[in-house]
Amino acid sequence: MHLKHPKPLLLFLQVDLEPKSVMDVALIPHIDPIDIDLGSSDKGSPNTSAKPRKKTMTSVYLKYFETAADGKSRRCKFCGQSYSIATATGEIDTEIFIGTGNLGRHLSNRHPGYDKSGDIVSNPARQPTSIIKKSQPQGKPQQIDYDHLNWLIVKWLILSSLPPSTLEEKWLANSYKFLNPSIQLWSTEKYKAVFREVFRSMQEDVKASLEHVSSKISVTLDFWNSYDQISFMSVTCQWIDESWSFQKVLLDITHIPYPCGGLEIFHSIVKVLKMYNIESRILSCTHDNSQDAVHACHALKEHLDGQKVGPFCYIPCAARTLNLIIDDGLRPTKSIIAKVREFVLELNACLDISEDFVQFTTVYQEGNWKFPLDASVRWSGNYQMLDIVRKAGKSMEAVIRKYEETLGSKMLLNSAEKNVVNIVHQYLEPFYKTTNNICTNKVATVGLVLFFMDHISETVAACRDSRHNPDWLKSAAEDMAKKAKNYSNQVCNIFTYMTAILDPRIKGELIPENLNSGNHLEEARSHFMRYYSSNHFPSVTSGYSAQEIEDGGSVSFAEEIARKKRRASMSNATDELTQYLSEPPAPIPTDVLEWWKVNNTRYPRLSVMARDFLAVQATSLAPEELFCGRGDDIDKQRYCMPHDSTPALLCIKSWIQSGFKLKYKSSEIDYERLMELSATSTVDSSTAGSDKKSK
Repeated sequence: MHLKHPKPLLLFLQVDLEPKSVMDVALIPHIDPIDIDLGSSDKGSPNTSAKPRKKTMTSVYLKYFETAADGKSRRCKFCGQSYSIATATGEIDTEIFIGTGNLGRHLSNRHPGYDKSGDIVSNPARQPTSIIKKSQPQGKPQQIDYDHLNWLIVKWLILSSLPPSTLEEKWLANSYKFLNPSIQLWSTEKYKAVFREVFRSMQEDVKASLEHVSSKISVTLDFWNSYDQISFMSVTCQWIDESWSFQKVLLDITHIPYPCGGLEIFHSIVKVLKMYNIESRILSCTHDNSQDAVHACHALKEHLDGQKVGPFCYIPCAARTLNLIIDDGLRPTKSIIAKVREFVLELNACLDISEDFVQFTTVYQEGNWKFPLDASVRWSGNYQMLDIVRKAGKSMEAVIRKYEETLGSKMLLNSAEKNVVNIVHQYLEPFYKTTNNICTNKVATVGLVLFFMDHISETVAACRDSRHNPDWLKSAAEDMAKKAKNYSNQVCNIFTYMTAILDPRIKGELIPENLNSGNHLEEARSHFMRYYSSNHFPSVTSGYSAQEIEDGGSVSFAEEIARKKRRASMSNATDELTQYLSEPPAPIPTDVLEWWKVNNTRYPRLSVMARDFLAVQATSLAPEELFCGRGDDIDKQRYCMPHDSTPALLCIKSWIQSGFKLKYKSSEIDYERLMELSATSTVDSSTAGSDKKSK
């Protein structure tokens, strides 16, 4: 047909509709192309074969309009104004071209800035459900809500420990725009505001959960500095619930003000305890062994003793002490380990070299090695370096010689270096087994850790006193022994004694000799009778038994005194603590909490004490964060985190991992439902795109 207007001032774009990629979820509006019939469109005509082929074209303005239900008009997605498409004869009317020009004028006059705002209204049938519903003022056009995309980004930032400033990266923003130009991300300030509000909402949930804790609570402290030299402290609490499950939750990450000394740390701790209303229920605090932390904990003990809230004790971190001891043992091999690490990094980086290494280990029968090898600078990585030299030395040398042009001959170890590695590897093997046991134990109780630390002290002393060891190793052992003794002096007291004996695997038999004294046992018995006999079970000291009450209280005064004496005598002779300690210890592999769960009816009073004391932590952080490569990732995240994002982001992440729901202004964000909607929309978009392409 011929157009009545010879030169329409419109730009048309040929559209090839392809299925969207993975990012084409319900967050991205779907706009259908416009089919314009350039021939007769009379569907009632039998001569359908004479019709010219329809061409699919889309005006740059038509994406802001949708086809009405009658199929003969276009409706503005902003205000609902309709424009006709075809005449009654079915032919394209001049109005469609002049009208599409009118569409542009309509948008410019009625909706200025329409091409920059990105606020396009999609087909209502395809508009996704928003996570947080917003009320639209009457009379104003509805807008697409991209908040669900932003909420997905919120979750990504939290779980990846990335600051909101990440989204200021131009290439990332352009990637979203490439997928859909109308996508609008929140500003950095809005993300920060959302994180602060989520932090406040979830903090209330954490606080409410602690109100239901019936046992004593122990806390641990950890410290670090960010890249801008801001000092932070994390405060984490632990307890054992009534079903004998170990519970742990991060309370806060707080900035320690300058000069970051013991007094500032003390005030920060008290502030956190009061905020969660647990000041009167704190039993212990495990610190990171720094002098400032020791001074802060000492001040906290004086503060709590003045409040008369019950006994309180603070203990050093066994993992940090053990790590320092091991560093002294590794000292003679530092340069050798650095050389081997370069070799391991090349193995991890090059497939050809690693495959040759595996072939050589098979030929020489030097064990199976799983790639990538641990090349971290933590204890696990350092021991891996020694392990390779000791157990796969021939394969290592063969690979270096084969790739000498690439690796260089400097990586080859001489006989003296190999001898040093063999001696140190053999000496430190018990240390490696010890750290593995501590890291993999379900509940590394104070009693179990003291048992291992006592073994470490004996190993170090034997090395130091041996006449057969080289002087350089004995010198290292001397330094190791000093650190072990210093830890022992700090940790040996009545408090840790009570904590240790309540581990049924340890009791009195496996407790360190310098901790196992007769005075400690009597003090423990006195503590048990004072805090866990009468207070928790007042009926024990009642003047009348149940039978006496049934008798109407007709018991003589003398008989009442006699019965009290009999009960007191019986309690002293067969009290629960004596009975418990008289039985042999449980095997080391025993699940401590499961043991108490089964035996709490046998020891109803002592089990209450055990719930309190077994929650006391021997380490101020998870041991694997110190000994294994996982700690490197955590340190990087902490170091790079901006000051204004650190507390909220890291706390929210920890709370989510502890099972708390992500909330915003007390409303739970249903991410499972959001992901379902996204997945469904992806399938729908792909199916629709495939169908239209096939047509």
